[in-house]
Amino acid sequence: MIPVVLSGGSGTRLWPLSREGYPKQFLPLVGADTMLQATVNRIVSYPGVSAPIVVCNEEHRFFVAEQLNNERYAGKHIILEPAGRNTAPAVTLAALQALSIEEDPLLIVMPADHVITNIESFHKSISVAVAAAEQGMLVTFGVRPTHPNTGYGYIKAEGGRVPAEITALKIDRFVEKPDIERATEYVESGEYLWNSGIFLFKASAFLQEVKRLCPDVESCCRTSLEKASADSDFLRADRTTFLECPSDSIDYAIFERTDRAAVVPMEAGWSDVGSWNSLWEVGEHDEHGNRTDGDVLAIDTKGCYLHAEDRLLTAIGVKDLVIVETGDAILVMDKNRNEDVKNLVGKLKHHNRQEAVSHRRVPRPWGSFNCIEQSERFQVKHITVKPGHRLSLQMHHHRAEHWIVVKGTAKITRGDEEFVLSENESTYIPVGVKHRLENPGKIPLELIEVQSGSYLGEDDIVRFEDSYGR
Repeated sequence: MIPVVLSGGSGTRLWPLSREGYPKQFLPLVGADTMLQATVNRIVSYPGVSAPIVVCNEEHRFFVAEQLNNERYAGKHIILEPAGRNTAPAVTLAALQALSIEEDPLLIVMPADHVITNIESFHKSISVAVAAAEQGMLVTFGVRPTHPNTGYGYIKAEGGRVPAEITALKIDRFVEKPDIERATEYVESGEYLWNSGIFLFKASAFLQEVKRLCPDVESCCRTSLEKASADSDFLRADRTTFLECPSDSIDYAIFERTDRAAVVPMEAGWSDVGSWNSLWEVGEHDEHGNRTDGDVLAIDTKGCYLHAEDRLLTAIGVKDLVIVETGDAILVMDKNRNEDVKNLVGKLKHHNRQEAVSHRRVPRPWGSFNCIEQSERFQVKHITVKPGHRLSLQMHHHRAEHWIVVKGTAKITRGDEEFVLSENESTYIPVGVKHRLENPGKIPLELIEVQSGSYLGEDDIVRFEDSYGR
């Protein structure tokens, strides 16, 4: 069995923790592992599982590679989508690639940003699904609902009430996210399951249905993969061909139209963690029903989610609120206004606010930088470079840079010069001069960079050489 992990989401409704440039699947929202790592960890322990295939967009490729840079994930395959085309093309790319790795393997398809707390129960449902998939069925996993929820799609199985035992059931129909009245009816009837977005099938069986039901998707993905180029850890699908691919979800394109679909019930502590309310639900609570992360002090506060990253967060006499503090933004909202977060992010983007896209600390394949202070003509950054890594050989048209080493050793390229700086030493990079920063040491290199000039945007970078193919 080959796990297929879909890592293309943006997690807008968990702003300000989740940003477009660093979405929720790369964050440790529940436990020490990031959500991507937890997703892979929960399946690689299942018997007979091979290295995962991860499908992501180009912008996030280094996050995926770094977070899965471990012996446990050795042999992983990372497929880069040139643009988002929803889940049907993403899974089709993975299925085609899987056939080049193994002879008609089983595929278990999982979003990278879900929570499952009962791994043993999840594996039991997988075993039932494997037996059905071996017979040519396309299986999805349905979560037994614990309460009426309007944020999930529902699956109605054939034959009335869903039996208590775990078994593969034929699907009667899929239902879009209902209103609260219908959701209540569904849960009380016992005939419906939440649609988890997790699937299991043979690669050949899935591709047969894609070719029959969505021939344009199959054709575009096949050609795009045939023309793909290998780049370090990544397989880049051909951009021109893939952009011609129709955009559709695996649910609409395949599962709602095929006669080979089945659903296996699952009781495994599942959540898609698609909102602040759902993140509050899966966390540990104090005696007043609060979930707290970070440096938090609350008095007479009930049913709240309180998250502090950089500062002390205090709350007095409030109820059912979400309060999230990051280095550059604070969110205060009613816990039940989840859908409005997406609208808020839309307004931030409309006003070209950088907070919609990235955090103050910006990860890079070589390390990270944190913007400490910014004004119209100057900017101060704290830069960290991992041992053995280096930035691109580059130059800027509009800004000069001062570098002060505060920890470690820096190897500097400045024009035709090469020299080494130690702690408490500094240098100056004039406008228009080629330069590069490297860490030749064994510990992280930290420096303070002071930029000055008429334009300080990240797009004022001309790269001449780059170790990461940017």
